[in-house]
Amino acid sequence: MTPAKSSLKKGPAQSRARTSKPTRSLSNPWTLKTANGLRILRLAPFAKLPWLVHGFSSREGGVSSLDGENVLNLSFTDWDSRDNVAKNRAAFQNSVAGKSLSLVTLKQVHSDAIQIFHAATDSARVGDASATARTGLLLAIQTADCVPILLVDPRKRAVAAIHAGWRGTLARITQKAVGAMQREFSSRPSDLLAAIGPSIGPCCYEVGAELVTQFTSQFADAAEYFDEPRTGDEPNPLQWLNMRPPGHQPPPKAVHLDLRKANRSQLLAAGLRAGNIFVTEFCTGCRRDIFFSYRKEGPRTGRLLSAIGILP
Repeated sequence: MTPAKSSLKKGPAQSRARTSKPTRSLSNPWTLKTANGLRILRLAPFAKLPWLVHGFSSREGGVSSLDGENVLNLSFTDWDSRDNVAKNRAAFQNSVAGKSLSLVTLKQVHSDAIQIFHAATDSARVGDASATARTGLLLAIQTADCVPILLVDPRKRAVAAIHAGWRGTLARITQKAVGAMQREFSSRPSDLLAAIGPSIGPCCYEVGAELVTQFTSQFADAAEYFDEPRTGDEPNPLQWLNMRPPGHQPPPKAVHLDLRKANRSQLLAAGLRAGNIFVTEFCTGCRRDIFFSYRKEGPRTGRLLSAIGILP
């Protein structure tokens, strides 16, 4: 798909980026529009379903103050007040779903635990994915670099929200979430639609080479998830993966990991159709004018919410 020209304007916070990187354009079917003063990223195939609401938040707007900037922090962090976060969440919820749905979040622990919700709850369950076929619930997961994934079954009217960091990805949480929808709602993977939202891209996500060993022990196509930092002169940049002659050179100390590609691969392995998987090109590390990035900004940053729900 050929990217369309982006009409996005750089905000004053763009100066946070330490290196100048090309800004990728926003391609259809993704739209980033302002709703009730907040910029929300949405996916057109999801928006076509009249009974479904969804959205990926940005950092813009909100009542939280971070380094002199008003931001939409949606997590209870040490630097922000609970009152501010509550107001931000109410504003985000109103922009995405109005007041007709109850926000349901998780106590995320980078696991493969999946919670099935049949009713609203006041206490946060422990896990990193949630699913429901119940109307009136707005499932949400928090990220600030990790991969947010929203799933919808248009036939069974069931949805899921997934938080996939490298640990959750290694534990196959995305693939297991599809399995949970099959088990709980009789969903057929080929019917599911998936939206992979803003997350840190391989351009910015440098990890230790020890992760290569862990991923290659679990995934046959793991070599496609990694890219070795290099000058461009190396004839075979990933030769160290198999150590075949004339290689035998030691592995690099760091590699770049593409979490979006890894999770897309899990969706395909679970039975989703390639044409039903939509991946945004937004990198949270590159676009800190729009999103939060823990990797780039450290603990003193906010959190995004990715939400999906079924209207009553």
